[in-house]
Amino acid sequence: MDIVNQVFAIFAFSTCGSYSGSFRMSVECRNRSDSDLKIDVDFEYPFRLHQVYFDAPTCKNGQSDRFFLIGDYSSSAEFFVTIGVFAFLYSMAALSIYIFAFEKYRENNKGPLIDFGVTCVFTFMWLVSSAAWAKGLSDVKTATDPKEVQELIPACEQEGNHCREVYDPVMSGLNTSVVFGFLNMILWTGNLWFVFKETGIIAPFMRQQPAQEKQPAPDSYAQGGYEQRDPYAGSQGGYQPDYSQQGYNQGGDYGQGGYEQQGAPTSFSNQM
Repeated sequence: MDIVNQVFAIFAFSTCGSYSGSFRMSVECRNRSDSDLKIDVDFEYPFRLHQVYFDAPTCKNGQSDRFFLIGDYSSSAEFFVTIGVFAFLYSMAALSIYIFAFEKYRENNKGPLIDFGVTCVFTFMWLVSSAAWAKGLSDVKTATDPKEVQELIPACEQEGNHCREVYDPVMSGLNTSVVFGFLNMILWTGNLWFVFKETGIIAPFMRQQPAQEKQPAPDSYAQGGYEQRDPYAGSQGGYQPDYSQQGYNQGGDYGQGGYEQQGAPTSFSNQM
């Protein structure tokens, strides 16, 4: 990943930092001798356009005036290039440590934690710088549009004079720099996951939890729960009266002894 980050960082800051462009206009005066059909305007990184000037005819007695472009967009452009350069240097340093001092890098887990923090910072910086430069580039395109620049020339507003653009500046290189800026942001975001795994913070959550014992199924009550109550219906612990020996035998005794005792008064009356 670090090698890919280096390559994309180079493309990002080089396409922006090495840019130079130009456009051409023509001012055709009513008096043809005062005309200037080749007005070239050159500009380059860091796009301090308020310092870029050009001379255009006034269409009066062969005189010309000096005009300046509008805007200073150096802050967003320089910020973008600076982030690209530092990201490239950090990627080179990180790759060197991975190759030549990996054991030192893993010692006490400080290396991965520092790497993760720096990666978070660069991911955020790529997002901010790319968005800022995209807005700055849009303003640069407007400020260097020949149709917009013609409005700065008073002679173009006079009747009988004609101003037109000959060619526009080529902005494909700057468009590419913005694309590579956001691609770097995506790459560094993806790199966060790999660096985060090196920190070991997620290791405790990746361990497999021990399997829990299954609770007995409802059918098991037919084997354990209700069968423990069966002894009351059994032959050993339940109450099983023996009507043939105790109940009715005693009743028989009552029949013999009880009724015989009732017969005593009868015999006593007879005796009387």
